[in-house]
Amino acid sequence: MAEDVKSFGELKSTLIKAKTADKAEAGEQPKSNRDSKGRAYATGRRKNAVARVWIKPGRGQITVNGRDEKVYFARPVLRMILRQPLIATNRDGQFDVIVTVVGGGLSGQAGAVRHGISRALVAYEPSLRVALKPGGFLTRDPRAVERKKYGRPKARRSFQFSKR
Repeated sequence: MAEDVKSFGELKSTLIKAKTADKAEAGEQPKSNRDSKGRAYATGRRKNAVARVWIKPGRGQITVNGRDEKVYFARPVLRMILRQPLIATNRDGQFDVIVTVVGGGLSGQAGAVRHGISRALVAYEPSLRVALKPGGFLTRDPRAVERKKYGRPKARRSFQFSKR
């Protein structure tokens, strides 16, 4: 095997192929991660918001901080963001989702819940990763508010220039 490899890139791909071949040979299926009550847990993040998400089989009820999703996220766009991973995997109405979310504003919280639901779905049913990964649901959105710099009124805004 060492004679066939000409670069580090080829070495990496060769090792990955060997590792997947070993797993397939052993007949290993990705293991789901559920607790004693049959729930899967995941944490989602977006901006300054952090969402702790539990999913379990149910009728499709989403509870956020003890309230119904329609009460907590009044805007339809935010509720649509929440349901995107469930719709992408054709699991809408099959899982009850219990969420505790803190920090940030409503938009950031909705993004955090979406990220948490996606990760919880993969923890519950690892085969769903194939459907969620291309949609970008498992990637934490790194965008955040830029910090204010000294000598400036805001992050980038300058004071008005005075010629005289």
